[in-house]
Amino acid sequence: MSLPKNRAANRSKRREGRVVDARGHQALLQATQEEMTRRPVKAKRTPIKALTEAQARYDASIRANTITFGIGPAGTGKTWLATMRAAEMLDKGEVSKLIITRPALEAAGENLGFLPGEIDDKFGPFFKPVKIELEHYFGSGALEYMIKNGIIETSPLAYLRGHTFKDAVVLFDEAQNATVGQMKMFLTRIGENAKIIIEGDPRQNDLPAGVKSGLTDAMHRLRHIKGVGVVEFDHDDIVRSGICKEIVLAYDDAYQADRTTREPETEITIEESLSGLHKTLRISVEA
Repeated sequence: MSLPKNRAANRSKRREGRVVDARGHQALLQATQEEMTRRPVKAKRTPIKALTEAQARYDASIRANTITFGIGPAGTGKTWLATMRAAEMLDKGEVSKLIITRPALEAAGENLGFLPGEIDDKFGPFFKPVKIELEHYFGSGALEYMIKNGIIETSPLAYLRGHTFKDAVVLFDEAQNATVGQMKMFLTRIGENAKIIIEGDPRQNDLPAGVKSGLTDAMHRLRHIKGVGVVEFDHDDIVRSGICKEIVLAYDDAYQADRTTREPETEITIEESLSGLHKTLRISVEA
């Protein structure tokens, strides 16, 4: 029995609408399909070799010291080399755990609260650059196993309060965005058989104006202590690409010019602060 013409026409329109709707979301459908069919990454255990003299010094410091600071511009391989050595230490059984952390602070004051989902979902995008390198070392299957079983842990810096870094290698990424208090909290977590790698670029500081970076503060406070190494990279150590080097130079020239036009920063000591407080209290009482 044939359908009335109006009902047949309506059904035809609905089919056409579904086709149009699918085409309108074609990019989303394609991206979803690609993610679902993404081929597993196989492990590539290529030898870890320093590409520059600065990387060689950084590598030697990581091997020899409990704490290593890697300081310098983007594209110098700080995170790559630190991740590879951390993966190797975990793979060889020198430690039983790898912890990766960074401050939950991004440019323009954005933070994890603006991202949807639970804390693991929120922190996922921040972990991705390191995860890509770990996938190349372990393979995606082995990496997912280690993450699910807590062998590799990713955590925002604030969530490490109360932890003890024991029998672990800890990679602290983007450390220029930690405050002095946060850096002190992090460093006082160090326990037995811990290897700490702290890296960042003080010139890409996203802290609010007037807030001192815990990275530069700790670097100057601790560099004289035995077991602490500080390796500084410069523009000649950039290996990412030629244009990356030119861009960093352009921004750093502007950064330096801006610093020279500012008044010198002054720091108030605790004694000076207390003296001022006592004067204020005395004036209030006398009044």
